[in-house]
Amino acid sequence: MVDVHQPLRDNVRLLGDSLGKTIEDHLGTAILDTIETIRRLAKQGRAGDSESRARLEELLTTLSDEQILPVTRSFNQFLNLANIAEEVHRVRRRKHDSNQLMDDDTLPQQLVRLHNHGISKDDIVKQILALDIELVLTAHPTEAVRRTLIQKYDGIAECLRALDNVGDDTADGQRLVDRLKELISQAWHTNEIRTRRPTPVDEAKWGFAIIENSLWKAMPRFLRQLDESVEIATGHRLPLSAAPIRFASWMGGDRDGNPFVTSAVTREVLLLARWQAADLFSKDISDLRAELSMGDCNATLRQAVGDDEQEPYRAYLRQLSRRIEATQRWARDELAGRPADDSDILRHNEELLQPLLECDRSLRECGMDIIAEGMLRDIIHRAYVFGIHLLRLDIRQNSERHAQVFEELVAYYGWGNYAEWSEPQKQAFLLRELKDRRPLFPRDWVPSEEVQEVLATCRTVAQTPASALSAYVISMASVPSDVLAVILLLKEAGMSWNIPVAPLFETLDDLDNAQSCMQQLLDMPWYKAYTQGQQMVMIGYSDSAKDAGHLAATWGQFKAQEALTALCSERGVHLTLFHGRGGTVGRGGGPSHTAILSQPPRSVNGSIRVTEQGEMIRFKFGIPEIAVRNLELYTGAVLEATLTPAPAPKMEWRKLMDDMTAVSCREYRAMVRDNPQFVPYFRAATPEQELAKLPLGSRPAKRKVDGGVESLRAIPWIFAWTQMRLMLPTWLGSDQALARIEAQQRLDELRDMASEWRFFSAYLDMLEMVMAKTDTNTAAWYDQRLVGADLQPLGAELRTRLRDMIALYKRIRGRDELLVQNPVIKHSIGVRNPYIDPLHLLQAELMRRVRLYGEKGVPNQIDQALMVTMTGIAAGMRNTG
Repeated sequence: MVDVHQPLRDNVRLLGDSLGKTIEDHLGTAILDTIETIRRLAKQGRAGDSESRARLEELLTTLSDEQILPVTRSFNQFLNLANIAEEVHRVRRRKHDSNQLMDDDTLPQQLVRLHNHGISKDDIVKQILALDIELVLTAHPTEAVRRTLIQKYDGIAECLRALDNVGDDTADGQRLVDRLKELISQAWHTNEIRTRRPTPVDEAKWGFAIIENSLWKAMPRFLRQLDESVEIATGHRLPLSAAPIRFASWMGGDRDGNPFVTSAVTREVLLLARWQAADLFSKDISDLRAELSMGDCNATLRQAVGDDEQEPYRAYLRQLSRRIEATQRWARDELAGRPADDSDILRHNEELLQPLLECDRSLRECGMDIIAEGMLRDIIHRAYVFGIHLLRLDIRQNSERHAQVFEELVAYYGWGNYAEWSEPQKQAFLLRELKDRRPLFPRDWVPSEEVQEVLATCRTVAQTPASALSAYVISMASVPSDVLAVILLLKEAGMSWNIPVAPLFETLDDLDNAQSCMQQLLDMPWYKAYTQGQQMVMIGYSDSAKDAGHLAATWGQFKAQEALTALCSERGVHLTLFHGRGGTVGRGGGPSHTAILSQPPRSVNGSIRVTEQGEMIRFKFGIPEIAVRNLELYTGAVLEATLTPAPAPKMEWRKLMDDMTAVSCREYRAMVRDNPQFVPYFRAATPEQELAKLPLGSRPAKRKVDGGVESLRAIPWIFAWTQMRLMLPTWLGSDQALARIEAQQRLDELRDMASEWRFFSAYLDMLEMVMAKTDTNTAAWYDQRLVGADLQPLGAELRTRLRDMIALYKRIRGRDELLVQNPVIKHSIGVRNPYIDPLHLLQAELMRRVRLYGEKGVPNQIDQALMVTMTGIAAGMRNTG
């Protein structure tokens, strides 16, 4: 029997041996021997050898401050190399293993299934052309790996892929192996930890790099593959304009709680995107002109270049090249603050597309379809997907900041206290001013710096072309005045078009109230006209789960989407739901296609927006082949959810979910909010306090510097529990709710729900994946090293509850082990555990030392080693935020 994982093991061995040789060359044989001893003891401990585990704990706690840094670095590097090998193996298996190509979530299989379901071929094509999928790249701080290291890791991945084609026993193979060793050495000798936090502009540049290095290649491949699949299944070809997936970004536009995202930063990011797009298209057009040396052309092209031109396509595209170069110069001068000439720049995407489409038309009319189907087609696809702005920017701001503007303005006019007005009073005022043509803001008004920044942002938005922006998102939205306030601010700034304004409903109460809020808005004739028949609403996954627990939040999100879908259908408005999903399950993470197919019936309806955050951007889209697969999954899932929506859940299932979530929410809040020992335990057992040392992203970890857990952002809340493997936010509360159902002898009802209801099945699958990543022994080690005797009983209680939860889950599913149905993830976790274990043990020891040093000053190597353990554990756990 063929061992499908053997190439993966071979790659891991090659990378590991190269890393070991690099460490030995740098630090000597003694430190390498120590690392190998730790690795061997960790493997034996994982295999159940308690003596080896005890020796491992003793060895790691007695390492000197000087030894501890290279040891942590070695295991961190190995986990990053293992991730690379695994990603390459995923590509390899899809390419070579025919069984992988028969997955029922591939586009060809889905198209056949849809047709067999009674959907006509014409309707399938019509719906594909109507798909509107927007993936929104965000810079939320869960990408722990530095950009310079990511570039080296990309190089390592390219070498591994190339080795598959030549073998390592050839001359070319040896050169690739040598290059691998060089890149691994470069990575080892590069500091893993940023010396400063990235700025919002740095984050935006990282997003641009993902497009340049992967998505620029992946999108044309995906669109070709989509066209081929559709032609085989329906006999129709898609037009060149077909672009079911586009990209937007929050990088440089998300100012919610981030004081570093200013109007000046937003303007700079928009200009950088223009420059980056021009740079990429400049290279493409240069390569295209080199290829299009043909002399035959149609009458339109001939008239444009003249009768004497021997190479009409090159001549015709010369002017486009000049305009792209002019756009680059203009953007560069604007960024540098120099006088900028905008007389010949590209202002509209049609100005980029028209010359390309004319070349395509001429080639086809002259019988050169095969040439039109080459490089030109790929560039046209990129022009439709990315265009002159590269990716559209979202603006996001907290509702409190908008309200502050009107509080100060109303006080200036002496009209009272805006904050004390009732909601109907606020709505009446805002609507009256929206309908009034006179300016509202006085010229001599000098508001606070915070308000001036909000107004400056609105002016920047108003001055930006509509094609460069996607939406204005209002975080912590709860009432109609939150939406009307933004529209009025933009109107006063000179906005000339109706930008989609998306309220973000985040807490459980706000989700429950979402339908009422939107109903009030859509019942306002002025607002209904503003929407032009299109409404976007963002669903928050992070804060709702942190507020009420994962089970209650998940059900609250489902019901909110149901209610909003019904409301917009009644009002004749097309609803686009914007899912603010993170990488980890506690923030809505998990396989994208599973999540889409488990949405409420008719809530997808051809359009969807989804955030792709932090390290998940790199894992999903960092390699072109993997990016193509994820784009395929998104497209197929949205198409299937639109054309064959799942049936509504049975009433008895809804009642059972209501009962379970009531228990779950109560038990979750009883622990997190009401137990006086919980916050001290959380801060003692997890690296929540130490996470502030890690310069992950530009945004502060807390909304308020002096706040408690309630002010902590959802990402560090999840990140901290993941680091010590208790994963509490995902299962706490659910354990008591499910136990109550078992006590009532109703497990058969749960099993029926799991087998017949995609939503509940997806919930259980995600819960299972998280539980498979928990480790109560590791969590106990953190307690032993860090938690005082008075708080240790709480830790023991939580670990007991987790073990009971896992046992209960197995009974519900009728299985003896976790992940029986998902051997790939099970194998991945099993491979990583022996290498993550030392990092957990080291992290707890390093936290102990840091806390002992206290005000005396922590040695640099201890601080550095602690941060390396955080990035290493994040790399090993993969979806940490």
